[in-house]
Amino acid sequence: QVQLVESGGGLVQAGGSLRLSCAASGRTFSTYVMAWFRQAPGKEREFVAFISGSGVYTYYADSAKGRFTISRDNAKNTVFLQMNSLKSEDTAVYYCAAGNARPLTTTRGYDYWGQGTQVTVSS
Repeated sequence: QVQLVESGGGLVQAGGSLRLSCAASGRTFSTYVMAWFRQAPGKEREFVAFISGSGVYTYYADSAKGRFTISRDNAKNTVFLQMNSLKSEDTAVYYCAAGNARPLTTTRGYDYWGQGTQVTVSS
């Protein structure tokens, strides 16, 4: 069982940056692949970024490539999402997730979810 708690969301102007954090419980954090998803009002939850258990492998949605960076600190049971050059279309609730990532880019690949943190980008 893994419990996830996101933090770091907020209101930012377009072009600004935010760093999201996701703290995980449990001793087996490094065995889980982690991901960030987001959900805008009226839209389905969509994949943003993935990181392997070791942190060596990452993968991004096209919308995140070049602007977002996912990382993890297994010693602190925490995964991060650094978001730069934010756009109004990045406005959403951001969720971290843990699982086996099969499949990698859909919600079906993840068994554990946080409660989400709101990111609002003003234009």
